[in-house]
Amino acid sequence: MESYWVAVLWAILPTIVVTLAFFYIFRSIVRMDRTERKVYARIEAEERAKRGMPSTASAPADR
Repeated sequence: MESYWVAVLWAILPTIVVTLAFFYIFRSIVRMDRTERKVYARIEAEERAKRGMPSTASAPADR
């Protein structure tokens, strides 16, 4: 009976490992994108302030 559970574990283990790797990589990509957008928005706001332009929040939306 013990060899049965070992076989089950070895059968499921690759799926679990790939799932965890996918989750970790995807989470990292989403976090990097979120951080990059925040940094870009901050830099853009600083540049607009230097030039005396209105912030993007008060600028009219293009349609």
